[in-house]
Amino acid sequence: MQAVERARQVLPANNGFRRAAVLIPLAWKDEEWQVLFTRRTETVQSHKGQVSFPGGAVEPGDRTLEDTARRETFEEIGLAPDQIRIVGRLHDYPTISDFLITPIVGLIPWPAAFQVSAEEVQRVFFVPLHWLAKPAHFEERPYLRQNGKVEPVIYYQLYDGEMVWGVTGRITVNFLKILGMLSEA
Repeated sequence: MQAVERARQVLPANNGFRRAAVLIPLAWKDEEWQVLFTRRTETVQSHKGQVSFPGGAVEPGDRTLEDTARRETFEEIGLAPDQIRIVGRLHDYPTISDFLITPIVGLIPWPAAFQVSAEEVQRVFFVPLHWLAKPAHFEERPYLRQNGKVEPVIYYQLYDGEMVWGVTGRITVNFLKILGMLSEA
């Protein structure tokens, strides 16, 4: 049964989406919990210049989605898989780029020496959980997709010159709800 579950996690979804995993990296930094985000370079294949969590598509060698999140985090910011303590998993999120993303929550050490991939990551930065949890710092707005469909999208205010939005914003808000830092209403 465990082998079946492992295969279900890493095989492509049967709904046309590609499987992917991201890490929600939490660090105890400056006497509070903070979330690590990255800004993607302008040269990556998709989501150029956008703020995201470390992560990416499942590859054949990944046994679990947690493996995917750890591997991608290592490739993008150089944090070794054994330095990440997995503490949970959120539900899947479909993206407009046809990925089905599974967010994996992990604790990371601080201070940490990041080895950033210049091809994939332009910047690594942290945002305090308490700042992300303030309703005055984000809003839901309509977003017009290329297919003409309008969908609600989360937009955060700028923090240190960076905007968290889109599926990364949605994952962040839902994570804060799970933590009890935001109400469901």
